[in-house]
Amino acid sequence: MVANKCLPLTTTTRALFSSTTTSPLLLFSSSISIPNLPLSLSRPNPTTLSSSRPFSQYKPPMNILNKLGFGSKSTPDPASMENSSIAQGPDDDVPAPGQQFAQFGAGCFWGVELAFQRVPGVTKTEVGYSQGFMHSPSYEDVCSGKTRHNEVVRVQYDPKECSFENLLDVFWARHDPTTLDRQGNDVGTQYRSGIYFYTPEQEKAAQESLEKQQKVLNRKIVTEILPAKKFYRAEEYHQQYLAKGGRFGFKQSSEKGCNDPIRCYG
Repeated sequence: MVANKCLPLTTTTRALFSSTTTSPLLLFSSSISIPNLPLSLSRPNPTTLSSSRPFSQYKPPMNILNKLGFGSKSTPDPASMENSSIAQGPDDDVPAPGQQFAQFGAGCFWGVELAFQRVPGVTKTEVGYSQGFMHSPSYEDVCSGKTRHNEVVRVQYDPKECSFENLLDVFWARHDPTTLDRQGNDVGTQYRSGIYFYTPEQEKAAQESLEKQQKVLNRKIVTEILPAKKFYRAEEYHQQYLAKGGRFGFKQSSEKGCNDPIRCYG
């Protein structure tokens, strides 16, 4: 299931449709408690984006939320799973000279990227998909929940100006690491909490950081710590989404050290 993104944990829920409607489908759906979330706050519908990727003709059964217009209606092409060994391979991209990579999953990658953009010593950020079994997935594929990809931010940083521990502090502060495959109303495996390391030093620091965080939280942390795998850069409209203004054109500052609250939809 794909839910509206980046809404606070305190968002209340109620029925989406009024019981006064006469539509049979809406009458049926009125018995389901669905968040009363503004549809204008959802991500651009991936089905409206052009794609050259061939898809399987197999059509999966659709649940009621699919019929009401929520979630993806496509199925990843099984043929693309044949290259799963590529997707499961290491990230073979190379950072700029003197720089290092780090990779994090902490829910919807729009707000996570902006948080890292503001960190002094971070020289580049990209959002994308990783830790899945499909080679070169699209956003639509990832939203299907069948590819096991996570929405991640790949951070390039200068270790002379920014330590990996500094990045970990931003990671923990940005999301709730105790909710499995979920951040607020965003539900799905692509929203899972994860630290994906490139070096043994990063792995050690990540594990120590997790243990430290667990001591101050009263619920079990479910963050996965795994080697960084092939990084698939997300579609261009996702890159620096909030800094560019989001879908409403309200640009948010990516200046280093900025402490402005991050509005997930611009």
